[in-house]
Amino acid sequence: MQRNVGDANLARSPSRLVVAVTGASGSILALELLRWLREVTDWELHVVVSAAALRTARLELGVGREAFAAHADTLHANKDIGAPIASGSFATLGMVVIPCSMNTLAAIAHGLGDTLIARAADVTLKERRRLVLVPRETPLSLIHLRNMTTVTEAGAVIVPPVPAFYLGELTPQRLVQQIAMRVASLFGVAPAPWAEWTGGEG
Repeated sequence: MQRNVGDANLARSPSRLVVAVTGASGSILALELLRWLREVTDWELHVVVSAAALRTARLELGVGREAFAAHADTLHANKDIGAPIASGSFATLGMVVIPCSMNTLAAIAHGLGDTLIARAADVTLKERRRLVLVPRETPLSLIHLRNMTTVTEAGAVIVPPVPAFYLGELTPQRLVQQIAMRVASLFGVAPAPWAEWTGGEG
């Protein structure tokens, strides 16, 4: 069976994952992903939270940096472009940007490395590791769509936070959990039984 490069990297890389949080709406998605990864894996989590993300988290959830630090093995400053995750020699399973602002998407699409988030994403792409972007914007402009096409062609996976309504009547909390589990599943983490489609009546 043929394996793609991303699968090969998943098999041989240390159990480290980079999770970046930007200023787009949806801070709860990042916190739920981190909580789920903490619960079901023993991975080393390297977390980067931008200044805009902290502002959004305060507005949406009333939480600050400590809420993200509680789930991180290392919390990196977005200004620290000399952090280990800025180098390809620091092997990881890959990186998630959740939520991903259109500003960060544009920076990644055009290879800018002026922040740690953008640099770490660029490293993830050049090392052929899995990069998952969870864009939180609507409606989407042609610029947004073209940037999504560019990063997809470079190897990234775009995962809009679209809930799985086919799972039945879900509470807002369960919807957030399902999206976080879907993102984690792209790195081989199985979702909870309730969040997995098992077929329906024909």
